[in-house]
Amino acid sequence: MLAMSDINCIKTLRNNKGFSITKIQKTLGINWRTAKKYADENQLPQSKIKQRKGMMTEEKWGEIVSDWLFEDRKLKKKLRRTKKQLFKDLQGLGFQGSYRTVCYFISDWENSHDEDYDKGHDRLQHPPSEAQVDFGLMEVVKDGEFVDTHVLVMSYPCSNVGFAVPLPSENQECFLYGLKLLFNQSGGVPRKIRIDNLTPAVKKVRSKFEEAKLTDAFIQFQNHYGFDVQVCNPRSGHEKGNVENKVGYIRYNFFSVSPVMNSYEELTETLRVQLQKDRQRLHYEKEAMIEDLWNEEKDYLLALPTEDYPIFKEVEASVNKYNEAKLDQTLIHIPKAANYPFIYFRLTWDNFKAVSPDGEILLEDFRPYMSKKRAIPWITIFKDWIRKPRVVPYSRYQKYLPGRVNDYLMVEDLVVRKERLLEIVNLLVTHDMKRINEEFYDLISGETENPFGLDWSLYDSLAPTDGSDRS
Repeated sequence: MLAMSDINCIKTLRNNKGFSITKIQKTLGINWRTAKKYADENQLPQSKIKQRKGMMTEEKWGEIVSDWLFEDRKLKKKLRRTKKQLFKDLQGLGFQGSYRTVCYFISDWENSHDEDYDKGHDRLQHPPSEAQVDFGLMEVVKDGEFVDTHVLVMSYPCSNVGFAVPLPSENQECFLYGLKLLFNQSGGVPRKIRIDNLTPAVKKVRSKFEEAKLTDAFIQFQNHYGFDVQVCNPRSGHEKGNVENKVGYIRYNFFSVSPVMNSYEELTETLRVQLQKDRQRLHYEKEAMIEDLWNEEKDYLLALPTEDYPIFKEVEASVNKYNEAKLDQTLIHIPKAANYPFIYFRLTWDNFKAVSPDGEILLEDFRPYMSKKRAIPWITIFKDWIRKPRVVPYSRYQKYLPGRVNDYLMVEDLVVRKERLLEIVNLLVTHDMKRINEEFYDLISGETENPFGLDWSLYDSLAPTDGSDRS
């Protein structure tokens, strides 16, 4: 069948231009009978709904099978006839059709007569003070290197407001510490929290026969704050779709370009301010400002407890003969630890204390994952900049350059900039970017006697004075 625009073209050529059928056929390159049909015959609208056809509908067989299915439905499942048995019974009555025809009819009948099961979905109504929580992996830059940070996001579907806390890991200490911060940012505690099967909170997932079992530490935390917990089914992220979307929204709006992080506390405050400003927009469905909806919803929150809840974990660890104990999959040297049969680790989200059985603190430091980083591929980036030195000030990586290197490259003369890029990329073969910045004067001035006519001892005084220390 031709498109309506093609049919209209044929009608126009025939009625307005006076073309013959043969000329229309040659002009449009279509079959002569097709041209005749659409040029001279009326094209009346026809219903697309078609009645069922076939021997099961047009003859008595469909009615017979329907009666049998109604009868069997009253019996226990193990007493009902199978499809094959129904087919054999039909053949005994003279049925000439195939087994597949009977199966198709029974399948259609069951779909249209199942009163207990509806394949449609109900649109969910989210009550106020019900939250959803999930982690999202984001990328930041700290000390000139990439860091994968785990952002704990809490959303309230009723108002579509969101809160987020960046954390170094997804372990129990980080999870509970993050929830504590999210409650403080909300100004209260949600009455119910929906989570997936997070290891810090769920020790046994839900099955067909029993509900999910929560960890003791999470139950203790829950009892202190007074909220209820609803655990999603395994592999059912759609059951907390609001927070899933909120994680993506935060990633693409606030982490599309990896932000520079000086500390987790500073990044947490930055995210809090950004998400607070983000409430000044319309709700996607309710046609009201998110800020106004949140001001109404937060009245339903539970009050924060007056007593602070300490977030820590104590674990026993064995020590080898080299005074080493394993923490976060990393061997840590602890002075005098081998003098004891075992030691204790007192863990918080960001640091640890190694404690002897007598209570003596043997070592206190940041947890190993706090220093876990990935190098920025500066050589690849610089090679791209050498081909296009004009893009350096506009590159997403320019703000990650350490202060002295950045000032050195930010010259207006593109020829000079390209020469300096070549000079830095040669140094990157044997030095990392941090070392180049720290030993900048020695490394740069050591290449030639005076490469660009500058007095390197006075270089810092020539750098832009914007009130910030970029080195």
